Amino acid sequence: MNLKNNTNALKDKSNYDLNRAWLLFKLISNPFISKVLTSLLQLALNLKLPIKFLVKATIFKQFCGGETIEESKKTINKLWSSKIGSILDYSAEGKKNESDFKNVYEQGIQILEESRNNNKIPFVVFKLTGLVPFELLNKKSNNIYLNKEENLVFNNFQKRLKMICEKAREINTPIFIDAEESWIQDAIDHIVLDLMRKYNKEKVLIYNTLQMYRNDRIKYLNDLINTAKENRFKIGLKLVRGAYHEKEIERAKRKEYDIPVHLDKNLTDNDFNKSLEICIKNIDLISICSGTHNIESSEYLVKLMNENGILKDDERIFSSQLLGMSDNISYNLALAGYNACKYVPYGPVKDVIPYLIRRAEENRSIAGQMSRELINIVEEKKRRKKL
Repeated sequence: MNLKNNTNALKDKSNYDLNRAWLLFKLISNPFISKVLTSLLQLALNLKLPIKFLVKATIFKQFCGGETIEESKKTINKLWSSKIGSILDYSAEGKKNESDFKNVYEQGIQILEESRNNNKIPFVVFKLTGLVPFELLNKKSNNIYLNKEENLVFNNFQKRLKMICEKAREINTPIFIDAEESWIQDAIDHIVLDLMRKYNKEKVLIYNTLQMYRNDRIKYLNDLINTAKENRFKIGLKLVRGAYHEKEIERAKRKEYDIPVHLDKNLTDNDFNKSLEICIKNIDLISICSGTHNIESSEYLVKLMNENGILKDDERIFSSQLLGMSDNISYNLALAGYNACKYVPYGPVKDVIPYLIRRAEENRSIAGQMSRELINIVEEKKRRKKL
């Protein structure tokens, strides 16, 4: 298996797709241009300018499945033709009112229904700030009491989350809970731990997400394993490097507290690979999804599976990449018989723009990632010219 094989990875992309991707990654790879473009995109969003057509034909097309579940089915089916599953993610971010939270809940239930008896959708993902105000999770993380009105909002959130989990159990589709900023993550960890205690008795239904750029996550992982053993439940984990690195550093400096993330990328890489080791060592207790665009980590997971005699298609181990990125990893893993899936964001263009801006900002901070994407595309374009 060669995770650098671009022919397998890009075979279902048209020349138009390749050219669009080349232009986007070329722009994103330039920090100055990328920052200017994301600022303009945010300004256009704030001024409610008519930019939907332009956004949908470019960055939205690259990184999103569609505006609705129905519209996303073309992407889902295309991925599944290569045995790659889809993790549908309703990516409307930055919402603050009750009607928005209700809409995210309803979208989640619809995705769960779509996943019923459907191998194309192996997981459903939720971002808790799509269901409850950010500030309430912040208060919960800092043990600040909620007032009467806030308690009502939080109770509604808990009821919806319970209904989501009950629906997931009925349909037998596992749920990923995304990690978020460190200053609200304690509340998220607590909520998800309670859900794992309740729903992960026999098999893994609930997954938490560990951001391995956090310098405390290896300790958290080991403590979680001890807790699970003592309380007799199973653990579900999505392992990622992290999506808010610059934001975490800036806030820690501004508020003068210890920076909670590694400043050296090698330390993040080491912790990510260490977490894979720990999880594979405890595979009878833990189910994992390795969410990474890093070839070395992907190869390392395969090595660990081989060394421990774990079957390629063991349902306890998945790999995942974002739609529109690192196709060389997703397609080659799937072709070799491993469980691979893509995060497939969807939602109305205007509502998904904050997600797309965050994705561009995150990509600027990933050293070399855009260069690798560009190299893969250029190599495939050259190969096609020779045919």
